[in-house]
Amino acid sequence: MDKAAVVSRYLLGAIFFIFGLNGFLGFITPPAPSPEGGAFLGALAATGYMFPFIKATEVLVGLALLTNKFTALAMVVIAPISINIFLYHAILDPGIQQLFVPVLIIVASLVYVKSILPKYSAILSAN
Repeated sequence: MDKAAVVSRYLLGAIFFIFGLNGFLGFITPPAPSPEGGAFLGALAATGYMFPFIKATEVLVGLALLTNKFTALAMVVIAPISINIFLYHAILDPGIQQLFVPVLIIVASLVYVKSILPKYSAILSAN
């Protein structure tokens, strides 16, 4: 595995582990969302289960990536969350500053998944 893939794996692991834990411990104060972003986040919070589920998933995926265990599965599990993080910041709460981490997540994910693509051959075959 090349250095870029290893750096991407550790970077993604750290991002998801830290931001996942932050969902439970609140040690990083997020910026105020746009009205549209606030409505979306409020709807997720109103379910009572969505944020804990997402944040627990982020913590577990972060741990998997940091320990290099079940990484192909971790990338499949985190893909919808990563895409929604990007789309949330691109559409509902746009701004260059807000897009830095989401773009970093997408680029690092693509770099890492490219390096482990053969692990997905069985689920990507038509038969």
